Amino acid sequence: MRRFTLALVFLFCACAAWPQTKLSVHWEELTAADFRTGISQSQGTCLLPFGILEKHGPHLPLGTDLLDVRHAALTAAQQEYAVVFPEYYFGQIFEARHEPGTIAYSTHLQLELLQETVDEMARNGCKKIIIVNGHGGNEYLLPYFAQSQLEKRHDYVVYVMGLVEAPTGPVKRKTSMDMHAGESETSKMMISRPDLVHLDRAGSESGADQARLKLPGTLYAAIWWYARFPNHYSGDGSAAAQELGAQEMNGWISAIVDAIRAVKADQTSLQLQNEFFDKAAHPLETRP
Repeated sequence: MRRFTLALVFLFCACAAWPQTKLSVHWEELTAADFRTGISQSQGTCLLPFGILEKHGPHLPLGTDLLDVRHAALTAAQQEYAVVFPEYYFGQIFEARHEPGTIAYSTHLQLELLQETVDEMARNGCKKIIIVNGHGGNEYLLPYFAQSQLEKRHDYVVYVMGLVEAPTGPVKRKTSMDMHAGESETSKMMISRPDLVHLDRAGSESGADQARLKLPGTLYAAIWWYARFPNHYSGDGSAAAQELGAQEMNGWISAIVDAIRAVKADQTSLQLQNEFFDKAAHPLETRP
């Protein structure tokens, strides 16, 4: 009996000594019970960081966009609690199919998978879903997807946060051409995953604009990117610096925090969605 009592005392002391862990913002790290708590704590606000798998010059990893956007989203969610969905890279990247490592899904699958993903997120309590874009090739896809949410009624709202313009600050860029895997993107990777940056390789390929397509600015052709940057590299990554990366990454994180707070406070979007669908069901009864 004495042995049993001592064992209980030891177990109680050990449990009491275990530190109370902070609720994770990672969807995949939460237990089922903690997930329920996380949804409540986040007020049903969840982030879907949206990256891609594509070549990023000769010196950055294929998952640069995915790694950067997740770093920014996870850091922001720790400042203003939200549940962050796992790695998502099923976006638009047809223009890089000629480069090794690129994964380009069909258009219908991109849209269907994204719709089913947000449907499932909402079924699990995410009634306010912020898609945080980390890839330039999604800048047309995601607003279209958001607009398509008016096709049928939902009990949740999808918000799209496009690419954030780098904030001005004391650290200035050294280069003017800087669209893909160049100074800015390389600098941010030096913050999110410095171990994956191979700065010594940045100059082994050209990131110069080849300007091979002569069309007026009023026209758009899908081949425009390949015509300008056949190496899928725009700029000079060797000009990158951690100071610039920290400045730009902090600005991005701050913008995501602001977005989370705004979405939590938004009580109007779903109300207006429901009003819209009520009227859409009876258009002849809609008054001018």
